[in-house]
Amino acid sequence: MSSTQEAAETTGRTESGARRSTHPGLVLLIIAGAQLMVVLDATIVNIALPSMGDYFHKSQTSMTWALNAYTLAFGGLLLLGGRSGDILGRRRMFIVGLVLFTLGSLLGGIAASFPMLLLGRVIQGVGGSISSPTALSLITTSFKEGAERTRAFAVYAAVSGAGAALGLLLGGILTEYLSWRWVLFVNVPIGALLIAGAFLYVHESERHRGQFDFFGAVLSVAGMVGIVYAFIHAASDGWSNLETIGTMVAGVVLLSAYVIVELRSKDPMMPMRVVLDRNRGGSYLVMLIVGAGMFGMFYFVTFFVQQVMHFSPLRSGFAFLPVAFVIGITSGVMTKAMPKVGPKPLIVLGALLMTVAMFFYSTVNAGSGYWDKFFPGMIILAIGMGCLFVPLTTVAVAGVENTDAGVASAMLNVGQQVGGSIGLSVLATVAATAGRNAGKSKFADLAAHVQQGKLPGDTLQHAQQLQAANTGTKPSLAALHDSVAVHAIASIQAHSSAMGFLAAAFFGVAGVIVALVLINVKKDDVPAEVDMATAMGG
Repeated sequence: MSSTQEAAETTGRTESGARRSTHPGLVLLIIAGAQLMVVLDATIVNIALPSMGDYFHKSQTSMTWALNAYTLAFGGLLLLGGRSGDILGRRRMFIVGLVLFTLGSLLGGIAASFPMLLLGRVIQGVGGSISSPTALSLITTSFKEGAERTRAFAVYAAVSGAGAALGLLLGGILTEYLSWRWVLFVNVPIGALLIAGAFLYVHESERHRGQFDFFGAVLSVAGMVGIVYAFIHAASDGWSNLETIGTMVAGVVLLSAYVIVELRSKDPMMPMRVVLDRNRGGSYLVMLIVGAGMFGMFYFVTFFVQQVMHFSPLRSGFAFLPVAFVIGITSGVMTKAMPKVGPKPLIVLGALLMTVAMFFYSTVNAGSGYWDKFFPGMIILAIGMGCLFVPLTTVAVAGVENTDAGVASAMLNVGQQVGGSIGLSVLATVAATAGRNAGKSKFADLAAHVQQGKLPGDTLQHAQQLQAANTGTKPSLAALHDSVAVHAIASIQAHSSAMGFLAAAFFGVAGVIVALVLINVKKDDVPAEVDMATAMGG
């Protein structure tokens, strides 16, 4: 062995110049911990939303911003965050991402106002958009290719899958026994430990040449925020409102400008050659549409089980757990089935099952229970989601050049987050409009019964107090004990949720159509086993 080789092995450098860690177990723990924190945050806040809404006196529709502030920043800046690690150093940006995520969590936890909460969520999203792609990239530079790296990716994937389930359960426990603030505070000590660990044990990777597409990133995020704001504003002020129309037009113009900038850029953040491929473009579009439906489902079910079925936050967390387990089992089955049947049938089946679940949920009413309605729907939906993820990832990276592999797979995550944000705002608008119309009809019925002497004179007032509670006014104790008023408001909320689920079902129908029309990849066109690093964006 030459002295040069001996020196290389002594310093632990890879072929690319990045140092291998002398503490691989600790490095993997740090990377997996960071990913767990980011993934967990997507669900841990969901359970706490009704409690947050009560504290800030915000309606169910307004609380969509607590999710969208995070997902828009995360999804909109994900590609830029990955590029920052390549150019400025993955260890450095990994630590920067963790610092931002931790600070955002602290700011959101101590928030005294709703805008302060949203600012904290945006900072969290920016931190996640940097730490998540760099964490994955650090695995490729910290572990040797082969069994060691495969085991590391397996741990990373397991943490990513378990994070959603853990977030639901932990969110319920923290909200139930402490307060909603702790779903954000919990990240602070964890983040501090991860930052210290990364500083001490994670080594820097080789940097690459390139430039940042800041202008493109600003255009894309601003455009998406404009569209999301327009939909949410329409829920309260209608589509004829000038502010609604203006922000929608501005959003469309900004996104159009983003596409033009990316087409003309020499080093684009989103290479159009990746997106314009028929199969890859189809997979991104399916993920965007499916993300819209999934985010809406979890959002409406969260509010329904707590406000209509009166589940506690802890019970709500347990109610969602079957979803995570079924997705994990189904994904494993799909991995084995895909080489035999190909990805397209599985994608179509997954989108179809999701659509069936949403149509099933659209029949909810004030008397719907967990076991007869929500549990069966969740199982159908979870099987559909499990059918989708593996084949969509496979199609997204099949046949892509090595230089575009990271962008190609990251685009799936971008599609899911962005689709979720835009879809949730659309569904919230539909639900709010339906709830407002149902409320007018229900209050008219109550008023008529009061005039006819069939109901006590204060029942209508109690119902109005309960309805106002959704926009921040605390109902009286008498209103809470008026069974007629309580049932009337539950009926309005159930109808609102049902219409939201129905809109989500039409997203599912669109997903099925897109999968059938655009995706034409055959089973022989994709490898039997997709390289883990490539499939996960490494």
